Amino acid sequence: MDLEIRHLVLVRAVAAAGTLTRAGLALHLTQSALSHQLQDIEARLGTALFLRVGKRMVLTPAGEHILASAEGVLTTMERTEEAVRHLAGARSGVLRLTTECYTCYHWLPPLLKRYRGTHPGVDVRIDATATNDPLAYLLDGRLDVAIVSGQVHDRRIIVQPLFNDELVAIMEPRHPLAGKPYLRLEDFADQTLLIYPPKEESTFYQRMLLPAGVAPASLQQIMLTEAIIELAKAGLGIAVLAAWAVAPHVKAGTLRALSVTRQGFRRTWSVATLKDTAQLPHVREFIHLLAASPPFGTQVSAPHIARPTRASKRRVTAKTSRLQSL
Repeated sequence: MDLEIRHLVLVRAVAAAGTLTRAGLALHLTQSALSHQLQDIEARLGTALFLRVGKRMVLTPAGEHILASAEGVLTTMERTEEAVRHLAGARSGVLRLTTECYTCYHWLPPLLKRYRGTHPGVDVRIDATATNDPLAYLLDGRLDVAIVSGQVHDRRIIVQPLFNDELVAIMEPRHPLAGKPYLRLEDFADQTLLIYPPKEESTFYQRMLLPAGVAPASLQQIMLTEAIIELAKAGLGIAVLAAWAVAPHVKAGTLRALSVTRQGFRRTWSVATLKDTAQLPHVREFIHLLAASPPFGTQVSAPHIARPTRASKRRVTAKTSRLQSL
């Protein structure tokens, strides 16, 4: 047999990195050594696996076939290793993690630090590329744990609810809508809406605006929380973000946060994993830590979000009555 496990690891690393230099860094090999090994594989197989297009390495059809096999073989090997460690009760292994929302990466680091303190033998790998479709990555064996807010209907996946949070509309304090007690969906119709993913993948757009038949005047896709916040501060659009993510800016008075509809727009976060993976000790203990350590409570946004209160309603009613008597 000409192909070895190390060859499959090399092909996967080069395909993922796009260049020999980056792949070498990931594999702790020099570019020269990596290039030599790749030439050895191609010589053994009698065909090229990559084409050099400028500075990038692009898979040939043969390379794509090898990569597809590599994913399956290496995933099986990794799962076998994990199963053996499970039998041995070892607190070590690899934990591949992603979330369904980029803002979650703001509160994950402290939790991961705590986990690493009790599980120094676990190699935690965050895969941000899986954010757009974490369940597919789980089912393909490319992830161990996904933190999701959407519905899961696949019986192969175990889901455990974690916590709730609220999505709020943010804007500059002098924005024409900033004085409202909350935003109606119709209020978005003549606004520039700043969103993370395309509208086809946006939770707020698909679950709220689309069913209501509301289309914003324009959409801007921004893949960075900080950039969305700064654009909203500058009055260049409004956005719908997690209340906890914008709380410091709201408290500082640089942003105004309003509930979306009178009832508010809430979502439930859960941790998802495959049934077999959930039995691995280091995965199970990570899930327990997640469940026991919500990054925020449901009350985080309450002190800072403008909501109509009974007292304010009575004041408005009294003021209206006085005006009507004049």
